[in-house]
Amino acid sequence: MIKVGIVGGTGYTGVELLRILASHPQAEVTVITSRAEAGRQVSELFPNLRGHYDLAFSEPSKEVLLECDVIFFATPHGVAQAMMAELIEGGARVIDLSADFRIRDIATWEKWYGQKHGCPDLVASAVYGLPEVNREKIKSAQLIACPGCYPTSIQLGFLPLLEKGLIDVSSLIANSASGTTGAGKQASVPNLFSEASDSFKAYGVGGHRHLPEIEQGLVDIGGEQANGLSLTFVPHLLPTIRGIHSTLYAKLKGDAGDLQALYEQRYANEPFVDVLPKGDFPQTRTVKSTNMCRISVIEPQERGTVVIMSVIDNLTKGASGQGVQNMNIMFGLDENMGMSSPAILP
Repeated sequence: MIKVGIVGGTGYTGVELLRILASHPQAEVTVITSRAEAGRQVSELFPNLRGHYDLAFSEPSKEVLLECDVIFFATPHGVAQAMMAELIEGGARVIDLSADFRIRDIATWEKWYGQKHGCPDLVASAVYGLPEVNREKIKSAQLIACPGCYPTSIQLGFLPLLEKGLIDVSSLIANSASGTTGAGKQASVPNLFSEASDSFKAYGVGGHRHLPEIEQGLVDIGGEQANGLSLTFVPHLLPTIRGIHSTLYAKLKGDAGDLQALYEQRYANEPFVDVLPKGDFPQTRTVKSTNMCRISVIEPQERGTVVIMSVIDNLTKGASGQGVQNMNIMFGLDENMGMSSPAILP
């Protein structure tokens, strides 16, 4: 049984992680920390977990966390940096759901996140936890930087085309829309029900902090063929609780052949990527509460522009589910262990 520790388990990614691990046959959460909620029962804060956890939140303790086989950080950016060096030196294996170790260029991270990086020495050794790209590295990793939600949906959408060098990388476009949980649990007027309901808007149009992570990942996928890559990324807010829909656009380099076959072949052995039949287009409700990414690809009117649609649940494949997928890989388990349930409908 894998002993799991969770640092910062009171937010949306924290409760999603607890929900998934509650039914994982090879994992047991033995410690969950929160300075604000220390001493409070998990089931008191999250009534949906009554009967699943007899556990209280506790103050973060390096000694207690180092008794775990794996530690998840479900914290805002900047928090994991403060404890990471001691935990790694102590031999811990860590899966960080925040953005602290995703971007390799420290100056870029500091620019987009508006603070000094507290643990730059570990950034280079962190493995980017997108299993469809870095599965082999994940197996032996000590520190996993779990991808962001928008980056996951966009990278998986462009991946087959980038690997084959079939698109002009100088003018990629991603229009992505997320449910309100993507902004986290903190109080915010734009996320109030009366503000977000019955409305649809773009935000961060002039620059969103996921952009450098996305471009870094796309360049890693494309290699030399991705030199000069540039992405226009426009995020939007959906009047829903969870889910991301990314519509991606790229110019093809001549005749790209059978795009449907390309995607089906690339993802044939990926347990959490589902390429829909030709002519079917994904909906966010078909991935709700699952670790699945559903994708469709089309070249409308055969005019040289390819359109990819990619949907995920931002809290699952976009965060906690992908974290558990990484954990399963790290410990030699089936990747879908604990995450085989279908989406919730309606």
